[in-house]
Amino acid sequence: MGFESMWAELLPVGRDAATGGYHRFAWTPPELACRAWFLDEARRRGLEVEHDANGNMIAWWLPRDGTRDGAVLTGSHLDSVPGGGAFDGPLGVVSAFAAVDLLRERGIPLRRPIGIGAFAEEEGARFGVACLGSRLLTGAIDPARARALTDGDGRTFAGVLHAAGLDPEAIGPDEDLLGRIGCYVELHVEQGRALQKPVGIASAIVPHGRWRFDFGGEGNHAGTTGLADRRDPMLPFAGMVLAARDAAERNGTVATVGKVRVVPGGVNAIASSVTAWLDARGPADEAVRRTVAEVDEAARLAARPHRVSVDLAEESYTEIVDFNLALRDRVGKALGGVPVLPTGAGHDAGVLSSRLPAAMLFVRNPTGISHAPAEYAEPADCLAGVEALTAVLADLACG
Repeated sequence: MGFESMWAELLPVGRDAATGGYHRFAWTPPELACRAWFLDEARRRGLEVEHDANGNMIAWWLPRDGTRDGAVLTGSHLDSVPGGGAFDGPLGVVSAFAAVDLLRERGIPLRRPIGIGAFAEEEGARFGVACLGSRLLTGAIDPARARALTDGDGRTFAGVLHAAGLDPEAIGPDEDLLGRIGCYVELHVEQGRALQKPVGIASAIVPHGRWRFDFGGEGNHAGTTGLADRRDPMLPFAGMVLAARDAAERNGTVATVGKVRVVPGGVNAIASSVTAWLDARGPADEAVRRTVAEVDEAARLAARPHRVSVDLAEESYTEIVDFNLALRDRVGKALGGVPVLPTGAGHDAGVLSSRLPAAMLFVRNPTGISHAPAEYAEPADCLAGVEALTAVLADLACG
């Protein structure tokens, strides 16, 4: 099955007919359907599928001698953000299957294993921690903390894993699996408009993280409670949102408040609590940390006159990732020279780079939009991405 056929088969899964956005949250029916599609594609090719304890899947194409060491891993993820685009994640997985097909069609002998990976909860849309599957695999997050993570319905990560047939007590670093992987190459749609050619290479991922602000006030009646008697957490929350924009401008970063939870959430009720999530990214660790500190200070100052409490918790943070230079140069040489550019988006490749050489290929995005329905890549550019990934895999696994 070619790229176009695979893409067409996966495209409707989890898509909102009204908005065109995708809702493929980890271990929900749409994402489980994507996992089933992955297994079908692997079986169709006679690939051996490995499920690790953290919910990640790898489809292995092994050399004739059966060796499992020094593997070249590729792939991406299948989950989405709320209302996300079609390409973020699945493009890398579909392209990986298509690249293996081309290597086979061209009769290129395989010397090292090629694995096609689908990592769990990359977006963090359900449990709040991005790249959760790869973080667990590499030891970047404590398993006990991961088990206690909850989704919007109060279900724990441990409970969801158990319901999916996995043992929550088994999650964590997998040194055997990591030891078998020689390098990881992830193909991804570009999440901006900097790339002017069909395909490019990532140089680095800028520092980025997520922080949770909890504002505690007092619930009361919207009509009978005088202004002087209110402990309204919405007011310092509003100040925190404005402070995030100001701090980002001062520090040369970006800061976003894209998710908020108000309790009880009634039109005629003063909120008793507000929880808001801050996403901050920038060119240097110091600038990102300074941005968050300034937002925290502003939130506390705004809260005092309203007798509202403020608590800040860091949910995840990734320092600057400079991709392995030797691997990046080798990938560039295999492609005959393509643009090299940094990215402000986090990826499993960035997490895995702490334990093994990693590289990324980008496919041009003419809209420059990502995490939204308008995310796009031209069919010709997608096929160029498949050819590029095929060339890279041929060099790394067959050379």
